[in-house]
Amino acid sequence: MNKSYQTRRQFLKMAGFGAATAIFAPACAGASLSPRKRGAGYPVNAKQSLRGPNIVIILADDMGYGDLSCYGNQAIKTVNIDRLAEEGVRLTQFYVNSPICSPSRVAVTTGMYPARWRINSFLNSRESNRKCDMADYLDPKAPTLARSLKQAGYATAHFGKWHMGGGRDVDDAPLPQEYGFDQSLVSFEGLGDRILIKNDGLSKASAKLGQGEIRWVEKHEMTEIYVNRAIDFIRRKEDKPFYINLWPNDVHDEHVPKPELKDKYKDVTQNEYEQKFFAVLDELDRQIGRLMNEISRLSLDEDTIIIFTSDNGPTDWPRYYREGVKPPGSVGPFRGRKWSLYEGGIRVPFIIRWKGKIPAGKVNEKSVVCGVDLFPSLCNLAGIDIPQDVDFDGQDMSGAFLSPLPRLASEDARAGKQVERKSEIFWEYRRKPFYLKPGNPEFVSPNLAIRQGKWKLLINDDGSGAELYDLTEYPGEKLNCAKVKPEIVARLSKKLLEWRKSLP
Repeated sequence: MNKSYQTRRQFLKMAGFGAATAIFAPACAGASLSPRKRGAGYPVNAKQSLRGPNIVIILADDMGYGDLSCYGNQAIKTVNIDRLAEEGVRLTQFYVNSPICSPSRVAVTTGMYPARWRINSFLNSRESNRKCDMADYLDPKAPTLARSLKQAGYATAHFGKWHMGGGRDVDDAPLPQEYGFDQSLVSFEGLGDRILIKNDGLSKASAKLGQGEIRWVEKHEMTEIYVNRAIDFIRRKEDKPFYINLWPNDVHDEHVPKPELKDKYKDVTQNEYEQKFFAVLDELDRQIGRLMNEISRLSLDEDTIIIFTSDNGPTDWPRYYREGVKPPGSVGPFRGRKWSLYEGGIRVPFIIRWKGKIPAGKVNEKSVVCGVDLFPSLCNLAGIDIPQDVDFDGQDMSGAFLSPLPRLASEDARAGKQVERKSEIFWEYRRKPFYLKPGNPEFVSPNLAIRQGKWKLLINDDGSGAELYDLTEYPGEKLNCAKVKPEIVARLSKKLLEWRKSLP
């Protein structure tokens, strides 16, 4: 009998509170999966019979749920990213595990809630990190997807924003290589080889830290450079499966368009900030198209998983409101933006394409998936073992992506079902007062949240300010049901506060 993949979350055990476990049912248990063997549903052919699929994770910076045309943007066409959706699966209920960059990235990297590694806001200077009760960088002992894939024979690379340690005055953070990457090229929020922005204060601070080859560029050149490095890496690593993080940071404001795109959207909107944002988004889409075209040219489409998502919702600096203009970026029908635990801060686009294995042009509106799920899900698709000594917070949700192939062991995946989540998702933001808040006061949320089934509860860590929303009926979080559903509030509050107490 084949062994099914299953993870358990023992958050109280980690903090010394005993063994409180939540069962993560296997969404797509692989048949006899082991290192260097085929991923779930992976076909036998001469080229790939002894290797798993290539994996590319494109993680945009501050892109909102409604910014892509395939997610409803009427002002601009993101034709290449839309093509990923047309050739793959688009999720409407994908969450990141924080409404801000560093912890969101830690969750994707480790498969664990970022607060377990004492990262609950953006990594800043040493003094600021202390005020937020945070580490200065991700502990290199943390489990990482890159390390697991490298141990299974993958060539690994990270090109783009890092922000899991290094920068400002933190000069002793580990390089990406210590987390399992063969190559890296980052920006001012990381160490090692990096490209820095001309006349930028944080880039100047980074340059003083040394530790790597430094190249000065214009901000609008960065994504093209990262894509060039990714293409070069792919060309050189065809003898191995490859794993690439492509994490562009140009959608993060300040938006600096290429000169030839600066005026392209003046007839679309009178908002100068939106004009610049659309121009930057246009260029990001073009660069992703270049990467997709190269993968196709190398006949790797059927051998490569490409994921596109974002690290949190769009910007909400107070300065936009002071100027009386709408902040750039869209959250679609949702409430809240970056720095908020309302849906607009944590629900983001998610597209996954794997030609021939993932159905084309499908929209999964039922499955609730989040950042910590990617580690176990991708390991299962790649057919590799995950660390057995780690209590992952994520669960294998690969069945939410796959087509009903007969090779799949999971009944859900065989039937092509939109896999339902078997566990809660927890969030924490603003543990201390030294945190960024949305510029719109209506978007300032309680600092804890939990989603279980259709219900989402937000409360403060002292138990006050309960807000309960039925996301099936009211996904825009307009109707607070807390007063009419006290039994649900009590049940979810208990789970959420116990989880919070389990964190370091």
